[in-house]
Amino acid sequence: MNKIRITKQFSFETGHALYGYDGKCKNVHGHSYSLFVTVIGTPISDNTNVKFGMVIDFGDLKKIVKEEIVDVFDHATVFNKNTPHVELAKELQQRDHNVLLVDYQPTSEMMVIDFAEKIKERLPKTIKLHSLKLQETTSSFAEWYASDNE
Repeated sequence: MNKIRITKQFSFETGHALYGYDGKCKNVHGHSYSLFVTVIGTPISDNTNVKFGMVIDFGDLKKIVKEEIVDVFDHATVFNKNTPHVELAKELQQRDHNVLLVDYQPTSEMMVIDFAEKIKERLPKTIKLHSLKLQETTSSFAEWYASDNE
């Protein structure tokens, strides 16, 4: 059977700050992220299945990524909960801001690792996460590949 890769692109707006960083990104700022999710599998060969010919329905993939990533991170400000930024986070939360506290420095690299774990847990057993590309600017992105992490 032929293995096929399919990719779906998502976008969301997220703010963050990098505690201890020696440049401008130590300040709270935001990005218009693009997330490219690529899965690999064999197209369904059962012609009685409504998903006949699909690796996974793009709508099913969208539901997973939307629930796990987009709905959580969109218009949120992300801080590492293991830093003094937790005090700023509390202040923003008290003012009804959408704040997300994570257990890592919220760089694109660490976010894409987090996203990979969340998406992998939700995929059907017959589908494997192949790669993720998280683009934070038009010229900067982080990539995660399953083959690099086996």
